[in-house]
Amino acid sequence: MVTQKPLLVCIVGPTAIGKTALSINLAKHFQTEILSADSRQFYQEMTIGTAVPSKMELDSVPHHFIQHKSVLDDYSVGDFERDAINCLEQLFQEHPLVFLVGGSGLYVDAIVTGLDDFPEVLPNVREQLNEEFQQKGLESLQKELNEKDPDYFQQVDAQNPQRIIRALEVIRSSGKPFSSFRKNKKTTRHFDVIYLGLDADREVVYQRINDRVDAMMESGLLEEAQHLYVHRRRNALQTVGYRELFDYFDGNSTLPEAVSEIKKNTRRFAKRQGTWFRKNNEIHWFDWETPYEEIVNFIKETLTPKKG
Repeated sequence: MVTQKPLLVCIVGPTAIGKTALSINLAKHFQTEILSADSRQFYQEMTIGTAVPSKMELDSVPHHFIQHKSVLDDYSVGDFERDAINCLEQLFQEHPLVFLVGGSGLYVDAIVTGLDDFPEVLPNVREQLNEEFQQKGLESLQKELNEKDPDYFQQVDAQNPQRIIRALEVIRSSGKPFSSFRKNKKTTRHFDVIYLGLDADREVVYQRINDRVDAMMESGLLEEAQHLYVHRRRNALQTVGYRELFDYFDGNSTLPEAVSEIKKNTRRFAKRQGTWFRKNNEIHWFDWETPYEEIVNFIKETLTPKKG
């Protein structure tokens, strides 16, 4: 790739694979900054359960979109797209290369290709779906989405009520599958993009997830969830690591059962991340143990004009 445009390097891959450590090493080498595309790390009250980079890591390289919102704020992927593009415009005035890091594929795509155009939702549809969720639970909505749009159901975080309700409100309003409205347009950006993916054998990913959850519990995830329990209905908290502990607080499970569910649901999340990213043929995949110097060389070779 030879370009006069600034370059956005997207580092993607499943949760717990080591994206944070790699991105910090790369950003230090290229003397640049990092944008987080991890939608769970946006919220300042959610630290342990979202594996926010440590203070030492955050101090070592400038980061953006880490704990910049409260769980009391509504912050959509559209809001993120607007804010992140504005941030990139500023950063590219100082840096020819910037890193975008995260496992939230929808949020990465929003920056690289823009969001899709969805039809207007009919009045009261969202309220009706929220009421059904409260009365019948998530399983009923999951079943409807699987019947009406099995393609999207295989990709979405099926344990996230916000995502399920968003898809169903479009389906009910339009009479068409949610997936039929996706990727109908591609926004032109004023920067080039390369994707770097970290991956490992499934057994390695799953073991790293189990170890991370154990470490989170030892670091105080239970206490963090207790502080957030009063806000448990907020969209930001409809996520793995908190939802299972809220069920424990409600008396629906024992603590060991809740921890086991966190591990299981995180493994499912990692599997869905893999499904999402495998659709992108532009990702250059590296083993999770690849020395970062090797990836530095790959980036440099990508930017170097070929002779002959």
